[in-house]
Amino acid sequence: MSRILADYEAIRNGCALLDRSSRGKVEVTGTEAALFLHNICTNDIKKLPALSGCEAFWCNITAKVIAHGFVWRKPDDGKRQTFLLDLAPSLTEKLLAHLDRHLISEDATMTDRTREQAQLHLVGPDADRVLTSLGLLGEAMPPLTWREVDGITVRRVEALGVPGYDLLNADGPALRDRLITAGARPIDEEAAEIVRVETGTPVYGIDLDENTFAPEVNRTAKAISYNKGCYLGQEPIVMARDRGVVQRLLVGLTLAGPVAVGSLLHRDGKEVGRVTTSVVSPTRGTIGLGYVRRGSQTPGTALEAGEGRVSATVAGC
Repeated sequence: MSRILADYEAIRNGCALLDRSSRGKVEVTGTEAALFLHNICTNDIKKLPALSGCEAFWCNITAKVIAHGFVWRKPDDGKRQTFLLDLAPSLTEKLLAHLDRHLISEDATMTDRTREQAQLHLVGPDADRVLTSLGLLGEAMPPLTWREVDGITVRRVEALGVPGYDLLNADGPALRDRLITAGARPIDEEAAEIVRVETGTPVYGIDLDENTFAPEVNRTAKAISYNKGCYLGQEPIVMARDRGVVQRLLVGLTLAGPVAVGSLLHRDGKEVGRVTTSVVSPTRGTIGLGYVRRGSQTPGTALEAGEGRVSATVAGC
């Protein structure tokens, strides 16, 4: 069995361990931290309970995506609120600059905490057993909740589109060794990339960037609140919803063979989209993600990809 296949099997049928310490960790704290974040991202931060999290976009005024990630709320300390933003590694400086640019008079302070803690991701159906054996789980955790156990932050999050846990701790090597001894298999990102494409989970810089209109990413149910009031980028997002018009949408693709990232998608000879990601799955063959124009987004729609016009089928997302 190849290493990638063994890693894939660990994610799908065992317990896999990824080191994601390079992910951005931005702390936002102050008596108006919730108000500030609420007004500048797409999800409802004011109603976010302590010890829980949510997915969100940070957009400009035209709802083009500046950053994408998770917001986690710590317990309040009196009137002081504290949030930790979890981001792709490339987004830390960019989001800090964006937040600073829009901070006017709110009592909120932003700090980069990326290098202060290791961040490991444990995923697979055996993850609960591994954590329980180390005394890090106890009772089951609902999605997007977190707890502190012996100085370790344990967060329930679907980072790859499947159930898993983030574990944050100042002593990453020691925690990693404990998890491996308990049965977790350390893996590289190749197998994780396959699983996240299988589940339609987008990554900033690959499947979306600052030219992407937030509703196009197909995360509306998870990352966008339509009941929270005004925020930066709200008007075009609500307008698109009310008109029922999003010109293109990120969807899954089943492909008859490999295609290059950026390859154009055609239907009946007309260009209707492009491929953002393509991988070979051990169980599903060549698959990908891509943006497809309105009218060609229905699962089962037949397309062609790339200069070789490789057969492609919309698979949903």
